[in-house]
Amino acid sequence: MKQTSALLTILFAVLFLSWNLAPGDSPASGADWREYLGGADRNHYSTLTQINQSNVSQLEIAWEYHTGIPGAIQCNPVIVDGVLYGMNASAQPFALNAATGEEIWKRKTEAVSDLNTSRGLTYWEEGGNKRIIFTNGEWLYAANAATGELIANFGNGGRVSLKTGLGSHIGDKWVVSNAPGTLFGDLVIMPLRVSDGDNAAIGHIQAFNVRTGELAWVFHTIPLPGEYGANTWPKNVHNKGEIGGVNNWAGMAIDRERGIVYVPTGSAANDFYGVNRRGSNLFANCLLALDARTGKRIWHFQFVHHDLLDRDCPAAPNLVTLTRNGQKIDAVAQVTKQGLVFVFDRVTGAPLFPIRERPVPASDIPGEHAWPTQPFPLKPAPFVRQSFRERDISPLAPDRAELLARLRKSRSEGPYTPLSKRGSVIFPGLDGGAEWGGAAADPQGVLYVNSNEMPWLISLKPTPANDELAGMTEGGRLYTTNCVTCHGAERKGNPGSGFPSLVNVADTRSRAEVMRLITAGKGMMPAFTKFKTKEKDAIVAFLFSDEKREAPAVARPATVSPRQSPLQISGYSKFLSKDGYPAISPPWGTLNAIDLNTGEYRWKIPYGEYPGLLAKGIPQTGAENYGGPIVTASGLLLIAGTKDGKFRAYDKATGKLIWEVKLPFACFATPSTYMANGKQYVVLACGGSKLGAPRGDSFVAYALR
Repeated sequence: MKQTSALLTILFAVLFLSWNLAPGDSPASGADWREYLGGADRNHYSTLTQINQSNVSQLEIAWEYHTGIPGAIQCNPVIVDGVLYGMNASAQPFALNAATGEEIWKRKTEAVSDLNTSRGLTYWEEGGNKRIIFTNGEWLYAANAATGELIANFGNGGRVSLKTGLGSHIGDKWVVSNAPGTLFGDLVIMPLRVSDGDNAAIGHIQAFNVRTGELAWVFHTIPLPGEYGANTWPKNVHNKGEIGGVNNWAGMAIDRERGIVYVPTGSAANDFYGVNRRGSNLFANCLLALDARTGKRIWHFQFVHHDLLDRDCPAAPNLVTLTRNGQKIDAVAQVTKQGLVFVFDRVTGAPLFPIRERPVPASDIPGEHAWPTQPFPLKPAPFVRQSFRERDISPLAPDRAELLARLRKSRSEGPYTPLSKRGSVIFPGLDGGAEWGGAAADPQGVLYVNSNEMPWLISLKPTPANDELAGMTEGGRLYTTNCVTCHGAERKGNPGSGFPSLVNVADTRSRAEVMRLITAGKGMMPAFTKFKTKEKDAIVAFLFSDEKREAPAVARPATVSPRQSPLQISGYSKFLSKDGYPAISPPWGTLNAIDLNTGEYRWKIPYGEYPGLLAKGIPQTGAENYGGPIVTASGLLLIAGTKDGKFRAYDKATGKLIWEVKLPFACFATPSTYMANGKQYVVLACGGSKLGAPRGDSFVAYALR
């Protein structure tokens, strides 16, 4: 009887695991790259060894696939059974022969947006039923993996709205998803991107049935009355739908054996003004451990209380196994924009290194109650400098005196310097620190993370009042209240910070293109779904200098939402010298290897370079970088991500550069590696576009010659 019971127990366990573990759950599956960032653990790790330190210099382009749509491509492709599945710059899926790059199929969806940036898609199969799950605009799609045809009985004709579980105030608020969903059995758990400003959607966590598209569960990231955490918000937080955000845009990791999904969240919106959301604001800026079956909270940790600086969790966490006092511990590590690494017991949420709450500066904005303390881990040490002081002004800057004067005029009091009307230095910068590419990790518990050290200089200013807008045309009013923050009152933009000039937009874009950008958004620009057609027409007329054709202003109130914050940021501005380099001394980008078993660094090097500075004999400074590394069992760390368009291979043990090559276009995405027909490939999405790099449209695969 006992033997029978034991056999039944084993059988149940096997069936349980087969239901919960998707193919490729661990990197041991070898030949494929079946999931976003290589696996459910999001460790960017491959067991493949054909490409190694002795032969990596023999890599050459095996094939190049042109999507036909140039622009920012952040896709980490998925490769299953010799087929590569990717997303182009317009978030449209395609399938290729992974050995040759030959197109099998491509699909253009019917979404209103063809301008969303996508970081990848999700592959699901059960027997002969093989699907890809992807998003475009507000829609979640399911398609036949073999043909690209939509699954008719998934939702309504192959798609469901990502707004389904977001509550009664969702209306026409902007909702998209840049990162792929995370699978658990028949469920796909979805990340969301929402607006950062006033009246944003709330980014509740939703799970959909991968077969039918039905909503399975919702976790409320801003708790409803009576739910845990509701007392960390004003009592009326849900009444008018004015406060939103608290979304997971970076992606998730999942322990399928335990049925726990790990969800990092972003800040509450408005990102930079919190007078109307007094409190610590759970579950903003948290790592959430949720029951993947039900969405119930198991544990959480909040990295930033009452965020006023857009300190979203920028990347999916890493699931690692560490050794402590001879014992194995399953852990989860989260990198942050602040340049910190927090490490927790995966099951209990207990910190594996001490965390201390430390005092941080107070806000000087009336009514703003910045949280008095913030958490800092005692180990590992930050991988980014934590302050910008006078002695840190770049010795390379030709205008050091001017930079010093600007620094002295502004607040610069560490990583939690609140925004001020006189200006605040945000360092680490708004993009991190760590950014969306995330960290790689190997089975030995070493974390590899690339980072930025770019300061930003931001100030708060009053939101334009009705009397300031009354004399403007309709297009001018709408531009002033919605576009000035990024593109400036004179439409000159801030190209150094990634915001283009609109002065001569008619020379580079058609009216139809500008209309699509306003409607759908692109990159950092959200979609303005609240605008009626006539309002979008008015903005286009304003941008194309057709004000005389607009109806003149009449004696009526300007169209400013009564729910707008009284203060807004003056613009997204990097703190740069007049020659366009960061105002702070180098390094401006680094690559770091951190032993999570001990919390100590294995190595740290500058990452990236500026050819113009090298030509002057200036040593490698490091550079801004986006997209993450991958690490292999052969001891390689492979990474692109810089404006110079190079793809580099490092010795993971020492940080020594082994090989580098110039890509056809810069790659601001995490590579994938796989085997096809007995050969190992590394594929990169080369769309350029970011940081002023030329636009490309290709996926490039390297293999040994």
